[in-house]
Amino acid sequence: MAWNESGNGKDPWKRDDNEPNDLDQIVQNWQRRISSLLGGGGGRQQPGGGTGGFFLIILLLVAWGATGFYRVDEAERGVVQRFGAYTVTTLPGLHWHLPYPLETVDLVNINAVSNYAYRTEMLTADEQYVFIDMVVQFRRTDPVKYSFEVVEPDLTLQDVTESALREVVGTSELEVLIAARRDEIASRSREVLQNTLDSYGAGITVTSISLENVNYPQAVQSAVDDAQKARNDSERYSFEADAYARDIIPKARGNAARILQDAQGYRDRVIADAEGEAARFEAMLTEYQRAPQVTRQRLYIDAIEEVYGNSNKVFLDSEGSGNLLYLPIDRLLDQESRREPVTDMTRSADSPTPQQSPTDIRVESPDMRERRVRQ
Repeated sequence: MAWNESGNGKDPWKRDDNEPNDLDQIVQNWQRRISSLLGGGGGRQQPGGGTGGFFLIILLLVAWGATGFYRVDEAERGVVQRFGAYTVTTLPGLHWHLPYPLETVDLVNINAVSNYAYRTEMLTADEQYVFIDMVVQFRRTDPVKYSFEVVEPDLTLQDVTESALREVVGTSELEVLIAARRDEIASRSREVLQNTLDSYGAGITVTSISLENVNYPQAVQSAVDDAQKARNDSERYSFEADAYARDIIPKARGNAARILQDAQGYRDRVIADAEGEAARFEAMLTEYQRAPQVTRQRLYIDAIEEVYGNSNKVFLDSEGSGNLLYLPIDRLLDQESRREPVTDMTRSADSPTPQQSPTDIRVESPDMRERRVRQ
């Protein structure tokens, strides 16, 4: 006989008559277990106890489901995660998600500006030791990247800030750090920091970096003072040079304008003279064509007059004995014209003999002197 034939009691598909097959019995079993967990008696349930246990379970399920409600404020965004994986980003308002541990939500404030103070010690480009105090302000602009791309983003921000500051300070000299160009150092640090955070996908935007204080050891105080004095002298010389430039440039422009005007006037005058000479030559050419001999004689006389008019002259008596008597008539006339007039009283007291003018001087030839002696 086969092992599973009817009547031998070994049929695997046959139910045991003693097993509970009623839904109420299953609920009662769960109710007894829950009651035992809650400290209730483990005895036999009273009639109607199964219905109360069912409602208790329903109440617990409702309470568990109510824990999934959450509210997102105006400045926040909700990042919903299902079993740790990103699901959706919710906007401001009332929302619901599957209760924990099925889903969780992280609320990220994207408008709030956070800041932290940072102090570090590092070397400059000229190998000087400095102490730097700074304040970094930032916002969490991308809630998804902020929550998933970087582990501990706030701590990562501090590490990246130190790296960016070392990169900038390490390429700058102490004189630049302690001068009035700290804003330039802060701007460069912010640029390097933001580029690094963007490459990480941290979802953080750095709004500002402020260098609050830059100190240095007292051993370099004298060198710093010398550098400061040199900067002050440089600024003073620069101001003086600017003042000199503002004074000399207008004068130079005025002189240049005057020279240009003079040159223009000279140009016009030369052109006018040349045109006049050309016109005179053309007129003379016409006259020459009419009377060549007379014109040549007139040109010769004009040339002699022009040459002898401004030169010293010596007159000779061609009929005399040939003795040369030099009279500087031009100088005598010039001295007479510059002499101050005197009164008759002064002339009678100081100059009893009147002085002859050049016109009273007579040039006597030898024949004239001989005739005067005979008389």
